[in-house]
Amino acid sequence: MNALFIGRFQPLHNGHLAVINQYIDQYPVFYIGVGSSQYEDTLENPFSFQERKQMIQQALSDKQRSHVEIIPIPDIHNPPKWVDHVKKIIPDFDVVISNNSFTSELFKEKGYPIKNTLLFDRDNVSGKEIRRRMISDEPWKHLVPKEVAVYLNSINAVSRLKILQKNHDSV
Repeated sequence: MNALFIGRFQPLHNGHLAVINQYIDQYPVFYIGVGSSQYEDTLENPFSFQERKQMIQQALSDKQRSHVEIIPIPDIHNPPKWVDHVKKIIPDFDVVISNNSFTSELFKEKGYPIKNTLLFDRDNVSGKEIRRRMISDEPWKHLVPKEVAVYLNSINAVSRLKILQKNHDSV
């Protein structure tokens, strides 16, 4: 049995890593589907697929990386057809790991078992909240794996987010 864990990872945070660590050793192949993979350089999706893939890879141990496949899943904005779209991209998964009720419901309707995850300090540990903190110069590094914080610094993520916010505000 292979598992699929889908997220946008904007950025990868401690909640994502807790889910990965909770389930990764239970499956021979652990697919990480990077949702909305075609989007980047927006406030909601500031990081490219390659940047998100890099964050995930850097947060995983060598052992974990050996049976993880990180796959882009472009958004099609059509919920009734979305699961079939995902199945064309990732054909060999048996269970879906999710704490997103909408995602869970879509896969349940297609007969997939769902492993619900524990919410990990959801009020603070969400991509949206981390991005908000980065823009506002509030502490955020403790909410992401250490390797991700280093990587985000290396790609000037805070500056990029502030520019995106400024451009958004001026529209």
